[in-house]
Amino acid sequence: MLARLLATAMLLAVPVAAQEAAPAPAPAAPPKLIVTISVDQFSADLFAGYRPYFTGGLARMARGVVFSGYQSHAATETCPGHSTILTGSRPARSGIVANDWVDLKTAREDKTIYCAEDESVPGSTSDKYTVSPLHLLVPTLGDRMKATTPATRVVSVSGKDRAAVMMGGKRADQIWWWGGKGFVSYTGTAEAPIVARANAAIGAQLAKAQPALELPDYCKPRDVAVTAGSRTVGTGRFAREAGDARAFRASPEMDGATLALAAAFFEEMKLGRGEATDVLIVGASATDYVGHGYGTEGTEMCLQLTSLDRDLGAFFDVLDRSGVDYQVVLTADHGGHDLPERNVLHGITDAARAQTELSSKPMSDKVAAKLKLGEKRLLWGGNFGDIYLDPALKPKLRAKVMAEAIAQYRAHPQVAAVFTGEEIMATPSPSGPPESWTLIQRVRASYYPGRSGDFYVSLKPRITPIPVPGGAVATHGSIWDYDRRVPILFWRKGVTPFDQPNGVETVDILPTLASVIGLPIDPASIDGRCLDLDAGAASSCR
Repeated sequence: MLARLLATAMLLAVPVAAQEAAPAPAPAAPPKLIVTISVDQFSADLFAGYRPYFTGGLARMARGVVFSGYQSHAATETCPGHSTILTGSRPARSGIVANDWVDLKTAREDKTIYCAEDESVPGSTSDKYTVSPLHLLVPTLGDRMKATTPATRVVSVSGKDRAAVMMGGKRADQIWWWGGKGFVSYTGTAEAPIVARANAAIGAQLAKAQPALELPDYCKPRDVAVTAGSRTVGTGRFAREAGDARAFRASPEMDGATLALAAAFFEEMKLGRGEATDVLIVGASATDYVGHGYGTEGTEMCLQLTSLDRDLGAFFDVLDRSGVDYQVVLTADHGGHDLPERNVLHGITDAARAQTELSSKPMSDKVAAKLKLGEKRLLWGGNFGDIYLDPALKPKLRAKVMAEAIAQYRAHPQVAAVFTGEEIMATPSPSGPPESWTLIQRVRASYYPGRSGDFYVSLKPRITPIPVPGGAVATHGSIWDYDRRVPILFWRKGVTPFDQPNGVETVDILPTLASVIGLPIDPASIDGRCLDLDAGAASSCR
């Protein structure tokens, strides 16, 4: 089964129209399987732009219940975004404030903490870490289901460790992610036979060169070269030399392999065919690698989404043939913004790269010079987001450093706003339509004292925080809606389709799924609310 599915999912051809049976009435009983799919960096803009061209699995999702979703918080990164999807909790509650944060009080030399790291393990660093769900402070849907019904099985498979962990939670039966040359799990976890067979098949695929993909007609207008620093992007077709694992990861082949392994677990464990409802989680990471490496508007992204659409169709075909009644939700951990060089070509003349002087080290040097503090390091962080002050500073000097640093950032022409930790915590947790939140409300939804910075810096819209393009030419992570807006798509056999254009949040997914399966959730323990999936007068929210 696995070898056949891999052969199907990893052939990179142009998709053909999917054939679906006539709609059947929606089942009255709870589904036997919850399928959650996160497409990393799949912005609402990408979904809307390519929706007319989908013919496979994404077309099926687009014919379900379509919500205009928001990763409503400011920290629009992979780890915080994935932590919202199946916990119902914003980063301010879950503690997952960023992919990395700074802990200047830790004894180890590396003061950066990775979101899915157990830093207490000897030798662990933020780059070479021991993967753990330690920092996730709230339960996932799977954790809650297993606490109520131990027979529930939870499987999480992803191209990234943080996606697999943040959606799978602390009680998952199987958690696997791409480790560079194959799928791996927690330290000490024995390689499951199904994973060993998958890795062998992937290794055989990697050993072969990948020819350039054929470009569909609708991709051809995007075939325009753009220069970004020393790189030229926009015309790539994913030709790969034999054995090039990095090129494999940043290509449609990666998602094909991930979906193949998820389908193999579905078959091997007979998910959805036991006494309890099971959970199958898929983190499709390649769209993010493509977005970073090539931007969001070239042939590379067009081919990536074309292939993902086809591969999701093959994945759903496997589920359909089993006869299992499954509920699927598809969303994203964040959106994304195209590289500024192409934005400028498209008439967005205020798009630019962040100036290097915004980084915390040169800004620290500037503050130290202004206050005549010599070469003392005062600030840590990046060039936007959470900025941390030296905790050893005495209160009076700390206040002076804080005031001067904030003044320097606020005076910079590329900075939109700066908020202190005190200002952020004095702001009530936001509610209401996420599109109407103020900037400080967005930051409040991401702020967790002890992990978040002493103050927060927001760059202006369309300022890309990559000063010099290299391996990455484009990114995300901002406070702006192009990074916050994501699709939230639900599908189940017999669903009556409808589009809901008003903004909802990814934290609404957990209570919505909990209602579908009849799992009670204390509303006070989460930030989300149930979304009604019934197109008529009835409600799916119990």
